[in-house]
Order: sequence, then structure tokens, then C-alpha cells
Amino acid sequence: MNLKSLLKDTAIYGMSSIVGRFLNYLLVPVYTYCISAQSGGYGVVTNLYAYTAFFLALLTFGMETTLFRFGSKKDEDDKMVYSTALRMVGGVALVFFVAVLLLRVPIANALGYASHPEYIACFGAITALDAFQAIMFSRLRQQRRPMRFVALKFAFIIPSILLNLFIFLILKKMPSAEWMFDNFNGGAGLIFFTNLACTLLVTLLFIPEMRGIRYGWDKELSGRMLKYSIPLMILSLVGILNQVADKMLFPKLVTGEEGMVQLGIYGACVKIAMIMSLLTQAFRYAYEPIVFSDSKDRGSPQTLADGMKYFIIFTLLAYLAVVFYMPVLKYFVGKDYWEGLGVVPIVMLAEILMGIYFNLSFWYKLTDKTWWGALISAIGAAVMIAFNIIFVPRMGYWACAWGGLVGYGTAMMLSFLIGRKKFPVKYDYKSIGSCAIMAAVLYLASQIPSFMGLSLPTWLTLCLNTVLLAIYCLPLGMKFIKSRRRI
Repeated sequence: MNLKSLLKDTAIYGMSSIVGRFLNYLLVPVYTYCISAQSGGYGVVTNLYAYTAFFLALLTFGMETTLFRFGSKKDEDDKMVYSTALRMVGGVALVFFVAVLLLRVPIANALGYASHPEYIACFGAITALDAFQAIMFSRLRQQRRPMRFVALKFAFIIPSILLNLFIFLILKKMPSAEWMFDNFNGGAGLIFFTNLACTLLVTLLFIPEMRGIRYGWDKELSGRMLKYSIPLMILSLVGILNQVADKMLFPKLVTGEEGMVQLGIYGACVKIAMIMSLLTQAFRYAYEPIVFSDSKDRGSPQTLADGMKYFIIFTLLAYLAVVFYMPVLKYFVGKDYWEGLGVVPIVMLAEILMGIYFNLSFWYKLTDKTWWGALISAIGAAVMIAFNIIFVPRMGYWACAWGGLVGYGTAMMLSFLIGRKKFPVKYDYKSIGSCAIMAAVLYLASQIPSFMGLSLPTWLTLCLNTVLLAIYCLPLGMKFIKSRRRI
């Protein structure tokens, strides 16, 4: 595998995902300092965005990966593949939005937002537009046009940040605007309206890519694409359920205001842990086109083995960095939310397992046996949901964190055990194992003062943890230097 190409594309795509999300992270303290944990407003944000993620996976129904798969085949017209995918997803998204708009009142009643049906209409529009955009973003990735990809991502991010800062830092202080914050859950509803406005802006900027819909429609091709994508849709849905089912179920398992308060605390603290999902997403954006490309080493066992090794090495580095610098990172959320910080290491570890599962998933994608992925992911989601239903009433949001770890761990192990028979890959267990052991030892070393009941000054804790992080990085740096010398 061309590691240089992988790192380059990961860096570019990662800039839009990681830097963009990081800029959005800067809004987390704004939200959590301006929206009290006890108000439950941030719980509303967490709950409704969880539903959005689920329905986005439903509306794209696996067409992002399908576009790569069919567009890379030499006997297919990639323009026709793109146009067909765009028409299918666009049509479904339009039907979804009209249905949500007409049924917004009963949906709002069912979800516990009877006084705010406008939230439901707003999220219906956001989800439909995001699904339509997803195909066009995938087209940019397929064409290896990362700079336009980044530009369009930032066309959403920058206006969104500026509008949110205006709302919570300026508008909130105006006496004439108090009614807006009182009527929209302390300002939580205004976050949704801002999202919709910025999503509409990006949709307009996608007009050049929308013209691809004129390439036509192939009924026979659409049937084959659907046959490939439906298992991926199920795979995506259960994968999303692993990420958001806890946030969807929580208000039903812990009812009343207390449920929204706890969900808000959990949702805010999980934002700190999301650096791992950002790395996974950036890696995926760069890695999928390489695996599905028409190069001679596409989908080779060595490519998959290298990808797994690099992914684990660098995500473990990110894990240690976040855990070691938690005394500083905790200020990204208001003090009202600090009681939930203990879930961060657990959620991050779950995200690593999810990323490993993604890397393992190529065996059934490359062999067109995507039903295996749907089955494995469904089992993982079922385990996670069952864990939440049983333990959330007893453990609160701690059960959400552990449930994700158990669910991803189950899916990862099943995919590994089945995949090594269906599509054997010789992973570098020695390098992976040594990095995992080193990371575990360094993490335990960082916890020694806590185990001993010592309360060290923050500056001393950060210095000691920086030394531990350097110890992990040292062998990686040495290997990189040796490889450069060989070149």
C-alpha cells in the first residue's frame, strides 16, 4: 500500500473533519456554560441529533460505498452510476421530508416534544438535505478532489460557528431576546435553526455537482446497486444504532426531567471522546477509495494488514493524549457537566473497537458478501441495546458507555473470527500487540497517583503524563527515521 498517499489524503480529509469538528468543539463550552445542565436543554440537543444520525443512515441506504464499488468497475459508466445514486437518494430524501412535515405534530408528541413540532420539521429538512449532500461528497472523494471536499465542509462549519457565537455570546445578553431562549429550551432550539440555515447554504454551493443528475437513469443498474447497497444500509443502520441508540433510548429508560439532565451530561462529556471518531472518519475517507480503487494492490491482504496496523498505532496515541491531558480538556465543558468525565476513556476505547471493526469489514465488502456485515453488526447492536435496557435504569449514563464497548467488542470479534476463514489476512500481530501493551502499561502508570490516593498539582500531572506520552512516541519516531533512511 502507498502509505504516503494514505497519509496525505487522511491529512486533507482529516482537516475538514478534525479541524472542523475541533472548531465545533469550541462551541461545547459555549453551550454547556450558557445552557445549564439542570435545565436539560443539552439533553434535547443530544437526543434529537441521535435521531438525525439514524435517519441519515436510512436515507443514504448504503449508496456512498455502493458509488465507490460500482464506479470503480471497468465495465460500468461511472457517470451513470453517480447519476443513478443521486436520483435514488434524492427521491427518497424528498419523500421523507414531506412525510415528516405532514406528521410533525404526532411525531413531536411521541418523542416528548409536543410543544415544539417545529424541531421535528427542522430536523426533517436537515436530514433530507444531508442525505442528498452525502452522495455528492462521496463523488468528490471518488474523484480524489479533497480540496473542494474541504471547502464545502468549511462552508458549513464557519457560518455555523459564527452564528452560534452570535446567538449565545451577543443575542443572549439582549433583554429583547430573552423570550427566544425561554421558548426554545434555553437556546437549544436556536442551535437547530442555525444548522438548517447552514445546511441550505452548502446545498446551494453543490449546484455544479447536482448537474450530474442529468447523466441519466439506468433501471437495470439501479437494481444491481440496490442489491449491493441494501445489506450495507442494514449494516450502517445497526452501526449507527451502536453509536446513538443509547441517546435515543435514555429518555425512555430514565423518564422525566432527570432523564434529560443525565443525557445532557453524558452527551457533553462524550464530545471530548469524539476525537477518536474523527480520526476513524478521516481514515475512512482516505482509506476506502484506496481499497476500492483499480490499482493492482487494491483490496490486497497486505493493504488491509498495513491499514489495520497504522490505524491502531495512531488511535492508541490519540487515546493516550486525551486521557493524559484530561485535566485541561475537561474545561471544554461547563462545571455542571464534570461529573460525567469518567465515561470518556470508556467511550474512546469503544470507538477504537469500532474503528478496528471497520477495518475488518473489508473482507465482506470486497467479496460482495455484505449480508455478513449486516448480520454481525445487528448482533453487536442487539447486545448493546440489551445492555442499555437492563443497566441504564440502575447505572444511568455509565451503562451507555459500557454498552457501546460491549457492543463494538462483540461485532469486532465476530468479524475477525469469520473473516479469517472467508478472507484470510496476515495482520502484524507483533507490532499491534506491542503497541497495545505499551499503551495499557502507560495508562496504568498514569493512574498510580490516583490508586495511591495522592492529589498532585495539575502542572505536575501534565508534566508526568507528557513524559509517558513521549515514551509511547519514541519507538514510533525511531521506526519512521529508519524507514526514511532506507528510502
